[in-house]
Amino acid sequence: MPQPDALVIGAGPAGLMAAEELAKTGAQVLVVEAKPTIARKLLMAGKSGLNVTKDEPWERFVSRYDTPQLLPILKDFGPAEVQNWCRALGQEVFTGSSGRVFPVAMKASPLLRAWLQRLTSQGVEIRTRWRWTGLDGEAFRFDTPSGPQSLTPKATILALGGASWQRLGSDGVWVPWLRDRGVEVTDWQPANVGFRVDWSPHMAAFFGHPVKGIALITGDRRERGEFVISAKGVEGGGIYGIYKYLRDGAALALDLLPDLSAEDITRRLARMKPGESTANHLRKLGLDKTQIALVMEFARTEPFAHLKHLYIPLQGPRPLDEAISVAGGVAWDSVTPDLELKALPNTFVAGEMLDWEAPTGGYLLTACWATGRWAGLAAASRLQETPPRT
Repeated sequence: MPQPDALVIGAGPAGLMAAEELAKTGAQVLVVEAKPTIARKLLMAGKSGLNVTKDEPWERFVSRYDTPQLLPILKDFGPAEVQNWCRALGQEVFTGSSGRVFPVAMKASPLLRAWLQRLTSQGVEIRTRWRWTGLDGEAFRFDTPSGPQSLTPKATILALGGASWQRLGSDGVWVPWLRDRGVEVTDWQPANVGFRVDWSPHMAAFFGHPVKGIALITGDRRERGEFVISAKGVEGGGIYGIYKYLRDGAALALDLLPDLSAEDITRRLARMKPGESTANHLRKLGLDKTQIALVMEFARTEPFAHLKHLYIPLQGPRPLDEAISVAGGVAWDSVTPDLELKALPNTFVAGEMLDWEAPTGGYLLTACWATGRWAGLAAASRLQETPPRT
């Protein structure tokens, strides 16, 4: 087949954004995707409402990322730019009370359809069921529906995702191929992940129930939030906000009555009838059935003594493939400020395959779009410097 000017491997948010920036310059762009359909993780994330970014003060926004190298990239394409980009696709957005930004349509599919129409009008070609199988000299090898193919583009963007949600395409199989070429790839760790809890049988009735109106405590950190009890343990937004500390071995405790002091609780208990059951006393204090079940699970002998600090024994994080995102990936020392691989000239990387992590809440998607755009702009600039083939 004809060799494209630019090749993008991976048709997720980062890859498609890179393709768009390349196509704006008139480059011939081919996007290849291993799966039968594109942007599977984006569509899955958008099933319950596509959180595209977070509208909050800049200092707080960037503080949620663990990587200073992302700062100029996010400054160039941050929350305001994400919102304007969505609007330009005909997808109006709104900001919720928490600062999270969503399309009015809520789902990812309308935005993706509009984006694909624009990419097609720009001449971007997308081929699915093209699985990258490694490098042969400077050529990128693929298994395709029509048999093996090799491509030697002028510029390549790798946007292959991390190593979680393998069924959606992020499988990390590319790691040894880049390591063989001298690229440092740090080991994966789960991020935005649930943690295992060894529940007793009586907790089965509460699987799927949310735990709301509490504060989560780990070390000297204390954050209001909520989480969900599952058969496997605990998961959800409150857990994802502190997962890094829990992953590193910090203990988890709950303040089940964060708006009451210990003295308030003591005074309220003193006014209650002594003959009533423990569960009834807990209910009168304001605990719901799920919170009462947690108290009886972990503090049955002294239930009232632990309402401000109920220890939840964790058994470690859930497996990597169950994590929403990952830490680890292509090390920043292996790329230039333009996200070009030092060991593979004219090859750029973007998205979750880079070594960074951030909590859920719009931060992940914003950084994927931003790094895809940054790499696409750099690759487009490189193409303009590259003499035409003879």
